[in-house]
Amino acid sequence: MPPTIQSVSEFARSVRDLLEESYPEVWIQGEISNLAAPPSGHMYFSLKDEKAQVRCALFRNDRIRLREQPIEGAAVILRGKVSLYAARGDFQVIVDYVEPAGEGELRRRFEQLKTKLERQGLFDPIHKRPIPEIPITVGIITSASGAALRDILSTLQRRFPVTDVILFPVSVQGSSAVDDIVRAFRRVAQGPVCDSVILARGGGSLEDLWAFNEEAVVRAIRRCPSPVVTGVGHETDVTLADFAADIRAATPTAAAEAVSPDCGELLAEVGQFRSRARLAVQRALREHSQQLDVSTGRLQHPLERIASRWQFLLNRQTRLSSHLVAAIHRAERNLNQAVQALQLSSPTRRVMASKMQHADLADRIIRLGVKLTVRPNEKVMAELDRLRLLNPINTLGRGYAIVRDAQDGSILTRASTVAAGDSIEAQLHHGWLKGTVVETGGDPATQKDKA
Repeated sequence: MPPTIQSVSEFARSVRDLLEESYPEVWIQGEISNLAAPPSGHMYFSLKDEKAQVRCALFRNDRIRLREQPIEGAAVILRGKVSLYAARGDFQVIVDYVEPAGEGELRRRFEQLKTKLERQGLFDPIHKRPIPEIPITVGIITSASGAALRDILSTLQRRFPVTDVILFPVSVQGSSAVDDIVRAFRRVAQGPVCDSVILARGGGSLEDLWAFNEEAVVRAIRRCPSPVVTGVGHETDVTLADFAADIRAATPTAAAEAVSPDCGELLAEVGQFRSRARLAVQRALREHSQQLDVSTGRLQHPLERIASRWQFLLNRQTRLSSHLVAAIHRAERNLNQAVQALQLSSPTRRVMASKMQHADLADRIIRLGVKLTVRPNEKVMAELDRLRLLNPINTLGRGYAIVRDAQDGSILTRASTVAAGDSIEAQLHHGWLKGTVVETGGDPATQKDKA
């Protein structure tokens, strides 16, 4: 397999990436030599001991954060990452922190304790408490003779002079400092309520500020019932107390500013509120005045209101009277119509009409009867005579008889319709006879049968 051939730049970039991945953070102790500080603000130097040296680069943004600037020949401990300057192929350390060599052990203890307390959640932002906007009482934990106290008091007097101050004097350096600070926080919890507490001291070396890096002080800050603002050292000084505090201020003066509002700004805001309130009141008065004018225009004198109401009632009375008269007329008209309808449909009227009809009919019948009886028609009389002549009863009177079959009552006109032994009946002019046929004869039908 043929070898992989790289360009010089590719090889330098590969080595740089490998170094930066392998050594993301290193701590090195040595002596500064060949120090160069060009106008760009960066620093370039060598870190050496009796056997070796490495090139170092300290860029401007990291340099301005250092409490002490590197100097030629100084013994230091630095922190950085290993890299490669590809343009010259120089192995170098990119430095982000430098401290005197005597502070190296304290720095390692600082980092170890920071990691421990951070894992326990003492620095978690979720625990941070807000500072009251208007402080009534501020507690101060610092040296009673230090410049930090004077800076804090002068700042509070200038910004918000009405604030009450409670001083908890402590040692801020030395063997007794930690116990003093812890007892002061205990007094804060037991004494009068403080809206906030300032923990402060002036600047110094890492060793001078070490009391503010002790675990007991960190835990006392977290147990404090009031929000804590730290103002320890200068802007570049950072302690574990700063991480535990609710607010970290760069200086004692900044800490005093963090817990106190500017009275000038408050007065200006009050003036603005007063102006806005005055304008709002004036606007409301104008609106209410306009509404009052409108309402006044709608008001009437009581007599006018009574007269208007009286006229209204008269109009209503007139309308009601008109409606009442019209209703009465309609009711009378409807009543007359109903009476007429009742009269037309009255049974008495109908009975009277029927009686009249019957009387007329009876009269006609009587007249007809009279006409028929008094002056009989000749034709009628003739018909009556003829009928009398045809009446069989009259015939029976001349010796004739009507013979009937005794069984069915039929009139016998032929002898052949009966036989010897049949019962017959004979009706005479006066009475009737019943007998039995002994013999029949004289009927052509009977004779034909005999023949």
